[in-house]
Amino acid sequence: MAAGTRRDTPGRHLILYDGLCGLCSRSNQFVLRRDTADAFRFAALQSGFARATLERLGEDPHQALTTLYVVSDYATSEARLLRRSDAVLFVLDHLGGIWRGARLAHILPRRARDRFYHFVSSNRYRWFGRFDACPVPTPATRGKFIATE
Repeated sequence: MAAGTRRDTPGRHLILYDGLCGLCSRSNQFVLRRDTADAFRFAALQSGFARATLERLGEDPHQALTTLYVVSDYATSEARLLRRSDAVLFVLDHLGGIWRGARLAHILPRRARDRFYHFVSSNRYRWFGRFDACPVPTPATRGKFIATE
């Protein structure tokens, strides 16, 4: 895409993640290291901002802690909520490079992708740990986090 196109707009997509989850924290670090287009911002699902965002988009925030969400174009009237495997694939696609290869997973039915997502989600605390509080972003990445608690 040429400069000035919508993909070049910094922070136009929002990742809503479980702020207590070790896997989510590691995933955020993965995205932060590879987001050369500065396309993503982050908010913990435990935050008031995330709850208000989910409510605005018709999602029950009390049922949300087991799901990763991406809100594409989150600050516009065109905001769109992606859940589970669709959210993961959206992030990988927007990171570009080799990660765009993840779009091949779309050949699998969403139901199958989401079953695998649910399996990982159900075991994430056991496999990757759980924090007592949302980790504080580093000074270098703090501006990318809208809300952590």
